[in-house]
Amino acid sequence: MKQMIRARIFFTKFFHSEHWPTYLFYVPLIPYFLYKSILARSLTFFLAVNPAIKYSGMGTESKYKTLGLLPKAYIPKSLLITPTTEFNSVLDSLKKAEIVFPLIAKPDIGFRGFLVKKIDSIRDLDNYLKEISIDIILQEYVAYTEECGLFYYKIPGENKGKITSITLKKFITVTGNGVDSLSQLILDDNRAFLYYKLFQNLHENKLNTIPNTGEVIKLTVIGNHSKGTQFVNGNHLIDNELEQFLDKLTANLPDFNYGRFDIKFKTLDKLKNAEEFKILELNGVIAEPTHIYDTDKSNYFVSLKTILNHWRIMNKIARKNHNNFKISYPSLIPFLKEMFWLKAYAQLLKKH
Repeated sequence: MKQMIRARIFFTKFFHSEHWPTYLFYVPLIPYFLYKSILARSLTFFLAVNPAIKYSGMGTESKYKTLGLLPKAYIPKSLLITPTTEFNSVLDSLKKAEIVFPLIAKPDIGFRGFLVKKIDSIRDLDNYLKEISIDIILQEYVAYTEECGLFYYKIPGENKGKITSITLKKFITVTGNGVDSLSQLILDDNRAFLYYKLFQNLHENKLNTIPNTGEVIKLTVIGNHSKGTQFVNGNHLIDNELEQFLDKLTANLPDFNYGRFDIKFKTLDKLKNAEEFKILELNGVIAEPTHIYDTDKSNYFVSLKTILNHWRIMNKIARKNHNNFKISYPSLIPFLKEMFWLKAYAQLLKKH
């Protein structure tokens, strides 16, 4: 049985590029990157794209500080907790910040959903923090049902930007039939079975229960691909209203020019009017136009072309920042040291 599941997972991932290793999307484009580096006369040109964020958002920046660049009304209530913070102090801080359970806990420096978890109680929070030895953000749980990633860029000195990618996030659900257990429903689902181990841990107390006929079970509430969330290409929704929304949002953020806003919202019309939404994260140059992982509407080679086009935009922004606004290109050696630190840090995250 286990061998059959493994084989099914292998062949499903093999024929769907959204599950391929990340390096396969970037190694083929190295010659183009080197070409753009020659034009900029620097291998670190991309680090001059977003001066407001450490290394323009290459993954070593504080998510808490980056989110703090945005108006408080547009972001969830959040706390930054260090490993040395006493648990009673954590609870006091939550009370003062008016953050209630359930809440979201995640690393201050993190990516791809590592250690991101919905925390339902004080006991769960205590258990979570006992296992963690890094800085953690505790964030209010945003109950809006819709979630998306908006990739946006603006050429320095210009007032109007462009949205190049909208990714709608579809959370995995299974529907009960009154016969099969939750475990079996997960195995029978064409997508959920790929994340069976993850859902085993998340729903360990419910796996053997039999959902009622028609009962819909949401298997995850975290909008990361690694948590099973399906990325759906929503580029047909790009319009002037949505771009104007981000133009206004970034008007007081002059040193942010390129990246992705991860947003939860009630309806798209409300979002366009800057109503009933929260920005969960703001990602810089390391961000991807994640609609490329919708393999129903794209393929591997189209994805490469999309990434290449975003690198072209990144290069244009960096060179204008450097030439017109005297933003320096950071030195290569300190940046490489930072990347080696990030690699070691990523291994630490995986061990938790």
